[in-house]
Amino acid sequence: MRANGAWIGIADHEGGTFQAGGLGAAPGAREEEILPRGTLMLETHLSPEGRPQTLLNFARGAPWTGGLTLKALPNGGIVLIEQLADDLRHAALPNDLDGRNDEVRVYFSWDAPARWGRLSLEHVAKGRITSVQTPPPHPMTNEDMRMISRFPARRAMDRDVNFLAISSEVEPLGPMPGLAASVPIATPRGPVPAAQLRRGDTVLTSSGAVVPILRTVAQRFPARGALRPVRLRAPFFGLRQDILVAPHQRLVIGGSQVEYMFGTEAALVPVRHLVNGASAYYDTGHAGTCPDTITYYDILLPGHEVILAAGCPMESLYIGRLRRDKPALDASLLAPFERAHLPEHARPIWPVLKPFEAKTLAALRAA
Repeated sequence: MRANGAWIGIADHEGGTFQAGGLGAAPGAREEEILPRGTLMLETHLSPEGRPQTLLNFARGAPWTGGLTLKALPNGGIVLIEQLADDLRHAALPNDLDGRNDEVRVYFSWDAPARWGRLSLEHVAKGRITSVQTPPPHPMTNEDMRMISRFPARRAMDRDVNFLAISSEVEPLGPMPGLAASVPIATPRGPVPAAQLRRGDTVLTSSGAVVPILRTVAQRFPARGALRPVRLRAPFFGLRQDILVAPHQRLVIGGSQVEYMFGTEAALVPVRHLVNGASAYYDTGHAGTCPDTITYYDILLPGHEVILAAGCPMESLYIGRLRRDKPALDASLLAPFERAHLPEHARPIWPVLKPFEAKTLAALRAA
């Protein structure tokens, strides 16, 4: 199991960092001039007023004149303009999201030797992704990426952009893992850290069943914005110890309050909606050699069963009918695996609580 992602730069409005050999890598690695492939990711809120937004504008100097611009248009579309000397290339991605004040991630990925590029938009709350292929992109340079990351005077970035990050790899899109390495998962032989589980191992579900792990996945992310880890504190949520999870990780919460308020035995609650500074809070000191990034892990089970993480019921990796959508599968973490051997997951039987519903429930349970 390999943690995809070689993040080399991260920046926000306060500053940034860049390391061509990878953030957290040993210094002194040889730095290549050209970055033939990679991903530029921006996390932002679309303007609630529908105003045009210059998400990023960067102009490079000689001898590699040109630049890179990402814009959000008044109609919600995303436009990429990429230029080298007099050669101008652009791509447009329509946006059919429901609201204008949506938190989104915009990805521009390129592989210049393969003459391939992709512009993508991910709705953070819903996990919905749309993509278009771009014209064959030019290669980027490490100096470009250093300027974008570390020198704010060399770029323009809309005030609604939370952060930008740069990877030297084409980053996968789609279902995301959500468990930090040390999260203990219940198995027949006792708790096992999420990072140590392997295909063929078995886990205990919340119903007491023993099920096999079909696949394990891991992905490295910038530890910023809607990707920074959340610390869930014991004894809240049934936890026996504190754990770190991703904001998009969903807990399964049941009980009489859930049944009374929502008419269902249990509900799925994204962790981001539970952050209150007490039972759940964003963690800034997670363990690891590089505090700018974090690797999340997850397990793929036959029927999207509920696992127990330090005693807390949690959703295992949900992939729906991903295997039927070849382009989406090819863009995902599961691309290396045989499509015929991947399961199909029915829609979760539990409803996913809206933000205000989750916050109300969390307040009542903490009272």
